Amino acid sequence: MLAVAGDTFITMALAGSLFFSISPQAARGRVALYLLLTVAPFAVVAPLLSPVVDRSRGGRRALIIAGAASRAVVCLSMAGHLDSLMLFPEAFAVLVLSKTHMVTKSALVPGTVSGEGELVAANSRLAVLSVLAGFVAAIPGVIVLKVGFLGADWVLRLAALTFAATALAGFRLARPAAGDDRLPPVAVAEAELHAASVRMAASAMGVLRAIVGFLTFLVAFAFRHENAPAWWFGVVLAASMVGSFLGAAVAPRLRRRFVEERILQGSLATVVGAGLVAVWIGGRPAAALLAAAVGLAAGAGKLAFDSIVQRDAPDAIRGRTFARFETRFQLAWVVGAALPVAVRIPSGTGLGLLALTAALALSSYLAGLRALDHHHEPAPPTDAAPAGRSVEPAPARRRLGRH
Repeated sequence: MLAVAGDTFITMALAGSLFFSISPQAARGRVALYLLLTVAPFAVVAPLLSPVVDRSRGGRRALIIAGAASRAVVCLSMAGHLDSLMLFPEAFAVLVLSKTHMVTKSALVPGTVSGEGELVAANSRLAVLSVLAGFVAAIPGVIVLKVGFLGADWVLRLAALTFAATALAGFRLARPAAGDDRLPPVAVAEAELHAASVRMAASAMGVLRAIVGFLTFLVAFAFRHENAPAWWFGVVLAASMVGSFLGAAVAPRLRRRFVEERILQGSLATVVGAGLVAVWIGGRPAAALLAAAVGLAAGAGKLAFDSIVQRDAPDAIRGRTFARFETRFQLAWVVGAALPVAVRIPSGTGLGLLALTAALALSSYLAGLRALDHHHEPAPPTDAAPAGRSVEPAPARRRLGRH
């Protein structure tokens, strides 16, 4: 929560700075450049920093502390460079450290629960508390911004103080038990990395992220061409945020009845249904409705995917696994967003295309899960098997039929 509050302060401080001086009415080429820049922090985290996450279980705790302390120092430096070109490398450093924190946090979660069935609930708790922390932090951020003799530089100093508190809170994270700090060799874990369940879940989640990017810029450009009032953008943004919050809130209840793979299926099915309804209704209210549904689906789906990785990916490379997939998801978001940026797509056509894409992804995911379940059906006893013994079935967590 403290880390999210610090990120919120940074966003508020940079909103009126040189970093965000480009007009939202900028040409499509500059928007496309922005999309590419969103991937840049992951290009550093995935190959360079994520292996550090996986050196030892205790190292993950140390990385949380060191990353927060580093962000505190960078924020203090940024406070003096709001109108300088130095702000750009400093802001990039903060983004890299933020993504590293996100990856490390995801790798730490399995050690905080007593069983696989609690993973969705733990991830949901973190997501909901993060949203609340962002809203709560916005209050002092606005107060500091509005006070004439303070301003954005003091918001960054407030962020530095918050990240210092984050580092101190990191010392309260549990240490691994004695002798339990060493992780298995990476070479062994790499051979087990791409479990079929993880690969298929990643494909489904990648489509959901691409849909989020596509819808965001489809609506933005459609509203601009229609000269829609500015408050309509606010309505769609609010609908998306509410949907994301609800997705994070309802995921634990869904997990009590369904396995994670079923939650991902339901997320895709929600987008299909909402997309068809939006095409039928048409207009700006349809865009707001679909934004809420996509936010809900992406929110619940992301929690389910994180839980699948935490459940099935080897602990020795869990950090780099999260970094690798988060990079792919960000690329999927960029590809989805680039379509309405590069080509003008009528809103009705775009909503229909969105529903069709989700339907194809759902069909592919269902087919893959059926094939996986069939592949792990227990083999019949053979004459070669010792008397009184049968072939062991596949692990329960790999077979959806057991849930």
